[in-house]
Amino acid sequence: MRNAEETGTLKTTEYLKNNFERKYVKLDDLKNKLKEAGSKLVVIDFFAVWCGPCKMIGPMIEDLAKDMQDIVFLKVDVDECEDVAAEYEISSMPTFVFIKESKVLETFSGANIEKLKNTIQQHK
Repeated sequence: MRNAEETGTLKTTEYLKNNFERKYVKLDDLKNKLKEAGSKLVVIDFFAVWCGPCKMIGPMIEDLAKDMQDIVFLKVDVDECEDVAAEYEISSMPTFVFIKESKVLETFSGANIEKLKNTIQQHK
C-alpha cells in the first residue's frame, strides 16, 4: 500500500514554501480557508488519486503555486471530501474552481495547464 506522500496527497496540512496547501478538507474547513483568503484568488483543484489526468497536471500546478505566491491553491480529494465535491457540483476530475471573496468566479474541468494559467491571470 502506498503512503500519502507517494499518492501526492497528505491527510494533514502541509504548507509548502510556495503557498500550496495539500489537504483533505471538510466543508467547514474550506469555508474558513476562503474567509482567511480575503481578496486573494483561491484556486481549488478537485482531484482523485486514481485519476490519470490529475496525476499528469498535479506537478504543473505545484510549479504554478511556486511562481504565484499571491494565489491560494488548495487540493480537494473528491473521494475523501464528498461533501465539498457535492457543494461545488463536481462530476469530473480534475475540476478547477476559482473563488475570490468567497464567490465562485469560474469553474472548468480538464487537465489544461494553459487554460488554468489564463484563467488565473484573468481573475488575479
